[in-house]
Amino acid sequence: MTRQSPPGNPGNATEPTTTPRRTSASRPRRPGGRSPLAALGRLLVRRRLTVVTAVLLAAAVAVPFAGSVAGRLSGGGFTDPAAESTRAEAFLADRFGTGPPHLVLLARAPGPVDAPGTERAGRDLVRRVLAQPGVLSAVSYWTAPQQAARQTLKGRDGRSALVLVRLAGDTDRVHTTALDVVPRLTGHQGVLDVSATGPAQVGVEVQEHSQRDLLRAEAYALPLLLVILVLVFGSAVAAGLPLLIGGLSILGTFLVLRVVSAFTPVSVFSINITTALGLGLAVDYSLFLVTRYREEAARGLTTAEAVARSMRTAGRTVLFSALTVALSLSALLVFPLYFLRSFAYAGIAVVAFAAFSTLVVLPALLGLLGPRVDALDVRRLLLRRRTRRTATAGPGGIARTLRAAVVRRPVVCAAAVVGLLVVLGLPFARVSFGLADDRALPADASAHRTARFVREEFTARGSAALPVVLPEAGGRAREVGAYALRLSALPGVARVDAVTGSYARGSRLAAASPASAAYTAGGATWLSVVTSVEPYSPRGTALVASLREQAAPGPALVGGDAAVLTDTRRAVTDGLPVAALIVGGATVVLLFLFTGSVLIPVKALLLNLLSLTAAFGAMVYVFQDGHLRFLVGDFTVTGTVDITMPVLMFCVAFGLSMDYEVFLLSRIREAYAQTGDNALAVGVGTARTARLIGAASVLVAVPMAALATSGITFLKLLGVGLALAVLMDATLVRAVLVPAAMRLAGRANWWAPAPLRRLHDRLGCGDG
Repeated sequence: MTRQSPPGNPGNATEPTTTPRRTSASRPRRPGGRSPLAALGRLLVRRRLTVVTAVLLAAAVAVPFAGSVAGRLSGGGFTDPAAESTRAEAFLADRFGTGPPHLVLLARAPGPVDAPGTERAGRDLVRRVLAQPGVLSAVSYWTAPQQAARQTLKGRDGRSALVLVRLAGDTDRVHTTALDVVPRLTGHQGVLDVSATGPAQVGVEVQEHSQRDLLRAEAYALPLLLVILVLVFGSAVAAGLPLLIGGLSILGTFLVLRVVSAFTPVSVFSINITTALGLGLAVDYSLFLVTRYREEAARGLTTAEAVARSMRTAGRTVLFSALTVALSLSALLVFPLYFLRSFAYAGIAVVAFAAFSTLVVLPALLGLLGPRVDALDVRRLLLRRRTRRTATAGPGGIARTLRAAVVRRPVVCAAAVVGLLVVLGLPFARVSFGLADDRALPADASAHRTARFVREEFTARGSAALPVVLPEAGGRAREVGAYALRLSALPGVARVDAVTGSYARGSRLAAASPASAAYTAGGATWLSVVTSVEPYSPRGTALVASLREQAAPGPALVGGDAAVLTDTRRAVTDGLPVAALIVGGATVVLLFLFTGSVLIPVKALLLNLLSLTAAFGAMVYVFQDGHLRFLVGDFTVTGTVDITMPVLMFCVAFGLSMDYEVFLLSRIREAYAQTGDNALAVGVGTARTARLIGAASVLVAVPMAALATSGITFLKLLGVGLALAVLMDATLVRAVLVPAAMRLAGRANWWAPAPLRRLHDRLGCGDG
């Protein structure tokens, strides 16, 4: 005896009519009974005018405060404040008033830099630099006291020289000073043509570019989102609701970031993820709830009951999804870099506001609109004939064929997708990590052009020197000299300057001079290790390791760019186990509470990790190796990937993957609760969510991909990676791997040990 499959079932045309015998462990509970979310939905419909008015008034009050958030945020946060390299730089600044330069001024002359007129102009430039407010020190080719140091500040062409400038204050004050003084010190300065680079100027230009890129990304994303929403919803009124929810979510998050910035530094780049994630999640959650509301209203329910039923089902899905995404993003809080922590602040806030707006504001709006939510059906006006054909034809042929193939041959389909994802992820095996520098800027940016010239024309950049601080060796000149001699013989060391003189290749180049006194103060001393290697290279980090392994006359602190990379890598690596535990633990616990299953959370964890392989492979293949640049816009290939990007992408993309996992499982579990047939439930749940998840993934990918229009390489990488991860997850993983895995597992999907089953029944999370 057979019966016809329900509409949309991608399985065979028939299914057994007899319900399989189920043990108590696998018996589902039917959704129903009292639901707090359903009650909330009815209340919001009754109080709809009050809710909407209150929200609009709150938004109006928040706009002036939230709108100025960018000016309160910081451009740094890429280093560990407790790292050895950070402590070395702080000690140098406090005790000696020196350290790596914040600004590198490149002065180019029409003739030799040693010409009398050029030398006078160079000395005048240094005097003007020192006269600027916020400038601590300036060393140039024309004023450096030591001959060996002077030569590193003179270009190979003989017509260019460097001025190394240190500024006062923390990162924010340094950036503010650079923003103020650089325009006055660059351009034509007598016979010199001066341009600026260095960490401070790079930070200023990165921040300016990111803010312009944000406006451009929004200009691209919003119209495209609106068009896609109209095509998905049909109604222009319904299509406008997700954008309204997104706007409220972004506004609320900006307000939170402004408050948080009063207590701790917050990266300015958190604004970019706020807009992309806020729009994406708001569209996702609104799409789920509005679609379910329209389904319930089409069954003849009143507006209040349709909202209540939607809140009990789709609203519960939104709530669990938001919790999972927020907990995934909270893993970023374990890292000491406030660049990463800032994305956690922004991400958690935008998820919370997106969920709140969807579960509180949207039901009230649906209560106000009622049947008018389907007004202005633009799709019907433009595509009347196509709409009629689609309504009678059912699901698209490709999607139906794919679902049927998964049902018939789950092992083959799953193996093919797993193999493809693994192959796409293979490039990540050769990843090489670095830190963002001037090359993160567009090639035509001033700081990038200047830094490129410095790299090509100068034997050693001033910023490439590694300071080695000896806090307790100030009175031990003989030991310090022997130590400097040993360091000068290390591979990659061009010269060592110390209180006892200058050293190179294991011998002393010059004896101590009056200028050498700058290397000692208050019982401490330091050495400047000028390198001949790129800081963000394997040779640079190997040199740091060699320096730290050398026996020193007392405690030693190694700083500089290469040391910063080494310490940042260690900080990220040390935080990974805890972050992975938070993400994995949150996934398992919340999905168990959502489904009552032990197997489904473990399966979700593994498949979500697999869904990220393509994005991680593309990270290396495109951005490290430089392939397919024409697809994402030009950028400078450095041969490395910013070490913070895989961590950030993992936490954000994993949370977004759980978004679709929860939505798909909610429909499968709902069908299983009604039928008790796992195969039928998987088919029905997949069929009912395929188009919606596909549309949602495109709508989330649009604001993510808009980040790829940025001229900042790491923002471009983040946008491309997240968009690719979302699309791969929604297509290959949700459409093929999850249904195949659940078909193969059968009734074991819903099994749990008796104690855990009783715990799940008592908590009652399964029915919303």
